[in-house]
Amino acid sequence: MWQTRNDVAVPGNTGTRFALDDVTGAGPFAGGRITFDWRVSGRHNIRALIAPLEINETGVLAEPVSFAGETYAAGVATKATYKFNSYRIGYRYELFCKPCWSVFVGATLKVRDANIELRQGATTSRKTDLGIVPLLHVDAEWRFRPGWRLVADVDAAAAPQGRAIDFALKVHRDFSSRWSVGVGYRTIEGGADNDKVYTFAWLHQALVSVSYRF
Repeated sequence: MWQTRNDVAVPGNTGTRFALDDVTGAGPFAGGRITFDWRVSGRHNIRALIAPLEINETGVLAEPVSFAGETYAAGVATKATYKFNSYRIGYRYELFCKPCWSVFVGATLKVRDANIELRQGATTSRKTDLGIVPLLHVDAEWRFRPGWRLVADVDAAAAPQGRAIDFALKVHRDFSSRWSVGVGYRTIEGGADNDKVYTFAWLHQALVSVSYRF
């Protein structure tokens, strides 16, 4: 995983807005996720997702920063933590099904477990957030040749206070009726802008996936 943007201010209206990725670096960082898909009956599907994400790195601030009630000096070793764990449960309906194509639409409830933290010597402060976000879901699969599939899926939502986008494009190779391996790209972008917090990040992932069908 790499990050091309990670801007933060806490509180959102009075804290110093700074680039957290200047402290942690752009990456790469390791990560992973687990997805469970269950075809309940016919075209009705349930999907569950566990996607932990945490970056812990040490760098320096380019300027003094006021963050979550504490002040941090520039040019001093500072440990930064960015955590954005995501737990989701969703319903999908197979809207379109042909020999070579399938399209699913649905909705997802996302539990967001987030934490942004700075530590400089004995000084430390953090901003945590635990909340539920509703997302729209679309998944499309193109079986372009026997044993090969191109899959695109997205969970996304937008509001005046912020947005969330999780989009992936993958190529899968089926090695049997149960096992398949995929490679692809995922981008995660979004954040919030309010009096308590300003945070917007843009993450990019090169991914390898292994699937097993029960």
